[in-house]
Amino acid sequence: MKETIVVVHELYPELLDSLKQSFDIVHFTRLANDDDRARFREAMSHAVAFIGSNVPFDRALIEQSPKLKVVASVSVGVDNYDVETLKAHDIVLTNTPEVLTEATADTGFLLLMMAARRAGEMNRMVVNGDWKASLGRDQFGVDLKGKTLGIVGMGRIGQAVAKRGHFGFDMPILFQNRSAKPDVEQSLDARQVELEVLFREADFICVTVPLSAETEGLVGRELLSLTKPQAIFVNIARGKVVREQELIECLQDGTLYYAGLDVFEKEPLPADSPLRTLDNVACLPHIGSATHETRNAMCDLAAENLLNVIAGKAAVTPV
Repeated sequence: MKETIVVVHELYPELLDSLKQSFDIVHFTRLANDDDRARFREAMSHAVAFIGSNVPFDRALIEQSPKLKVVASVSVGVDNYDVETLKAHDIVLTNTPEVLTEATADTGFLLLMMAARRAGEMNRMVVNGDWKASLGRDQFGVDLKGKTLGIVGMGRIGQAVAKRGHFGFDMPILFQNRSAKPDVEQSLDARQVELEVLFREADFICVTVPLSAETEGLVGRELLSLTKPQAIFVNIARGKVVREQELIECLQDGTLYYAGLDVFEKEPLPADSPLRTLDNVACLPHIGSATHETRNAMCDLAAENLLNVIAGKAAVTPV
């Protein structure tokens, strides 16, 4: 009798077919309703492995999954998982670092450029038929070249965003990180500063920190009020790193010039969110790693982790 693997993800077809040859696969594209969630919990009660993303693994779910050996997350962030409870039950948690670095950094820089040139606004103007004449000065954007780029969290993704700015647009780099990064300071001619200094001096600010107890609610009015008159703030980390209501208020009252967001406190973005109607924000539907090549590579790494653990081998990228 085949062992059961539960999948909550759009694994690409060839990988899913490959897993089906050796395992009984219970597959959900997503957990869309109460019926899906009930069937998911029932499947987890006899599953040896889980592969997927966007599923909270709390103590109750873990304790109701007695056969579970591995949780192979198709993501870098692990804020959905009760890591200590998984560890206490000898369940291996893995993630997919590195393979999504470049795609996510591209998204960050896309938002920097969209916000700088007010691309969302300009697109709506064309689509809605409001482009009647040449642009006036009140519709101009700002340049990137030579402006100061501040990176909050100089990990892999932060460094990749900084490289795009430094080498592509001659942007001086400031960064804040919990540990020293002398190699980054040297290779990018970057300067490590306190968070308040970064928000005060940078023209563009990009947040790339993981969500944790220390970073939840890290950015709010106190920091945003320090920014320059035409500063642009971008978040490609997690929505809860930012106090969203305070961000909205700062955009509404002019404290912050413009924002670019790929992540939100609640996803999908609620229908009544003011972010849907503000002109001075560019919003994307959490597309950070959403390219065919990157998502396939993430799935491959997650599957390799899963198969290794089931076979009694070491995971490639354990958390």
